[in-house]
Amino acid sequence: MSARDTDWDGVRLHVVTGKGGTGKTTVAAALALALAAGGRRVLLVEVEGRQGIAQVFDTPPLPYEERKIAVAPGGGDVYALAIDPEEAMLEYVEMFYGMKRAGKALNKIGLVDFATTIAPGLRDVLVTGKTSEAVRRRDKSGRRAYDAVVMDAPPTGRITRFLNVTQEVAGLARIGPVKNHADLVRGVVASPETAVHFVTLLEEMPVQETLDGIDNLRAAKLPVGGIFINMVRPELLPEATLDAALKDRFDPGELALGLKAAGLADGASDASAIAEALAEEIAEHAHRNHLERRERQSLSEAKAPHYELPLLADGADLAGLYELAEAIRSQGAA
Repeated sequence: MSARDTDWDGVRLHVVTGKGGTGKTTVAAALALALAAGGRRVLLVEVEGRQGIAQVFDTPPLPYEERKIAVAPGGGDVYALAIDPEEAMLEYVEMFYGMKRAGKALNKIGLVDFATTIAPGLRDVLVTGKTSEAVRRRDKSGRRAYDAVVMDAPPTGRITRFLNVTQEVAGLARIGPVKNHADLVRGVVASPETAVHFVTLLEEMPVQETLDGIDNLRAAKLPVGGIFINMVRPELLPEATLDAALKDRFDPGELALGLKAAGLADGASDASAIAEALAEEIAEHAHRNHLERRERQSLSEAKAPHYELPLLADGADLAGLYELAEAIRSQGAA
């Protein structure tokens, strides 16, 4: 599916997941910048307690409060929030039971941690609930507090269970505030206002996890967004040259003659040695290119829009984030 065929204008919650090592947090941060461009307000939420957002933006560790961390192109603002499940539970206790002081006392004796350990689904409900509240929140004038919310979510293997909050608390509470809270969260997460995006590399394992994750989301009736193919290397050679190298039809002898004619080698032996080394590099590049084409074909079977983000030569520093944000915008993903 072409990326241009999809319009994300109606989406207000962008959930970003991916296998570890694919650059999930970096892509989530770049997406937040892209969505904020042009004067919009975007909240970037972290739920795993790794302080990954602070590392990507090179800022001090984030507290449990919404804080402005970046200005997007065109004057938009990106805010960030690192959700602490214990703090979220204390908020929940105060909101539904009016037990703020008691809640803090319970936290001191470890009851909060105990509750979320024996009922891990509750922890996910609290975290997704805090995010959903930010999506729904309005200011005194009735305007949305944020134009969009981006969640740096758990890895692909856990994403369906993490978002399927109603099912996760079914055995925990069938009525009452917990059940009502889970239903409210589900109403946001499963709505057309939400899209779950996958970050992958053009490698077999992350591609397969992406395909499995998309299947699992669809089975759970949760909204699949786009596929962000990260760290894409440019094709440096013509297709005919790559095909010839892949089929062992590439002639290093011709390359040696060309090197010598161009004055890039001293003598036949020097030209031959350089040509052999270059031929190995070309063969390796052709093989990698072939595998990446195969993985692209596999991803196309998911019937989801895909976007390609470049491999950053200088790494994912702040300048790199803005480069990725521009790549996201240019492909219509924000």
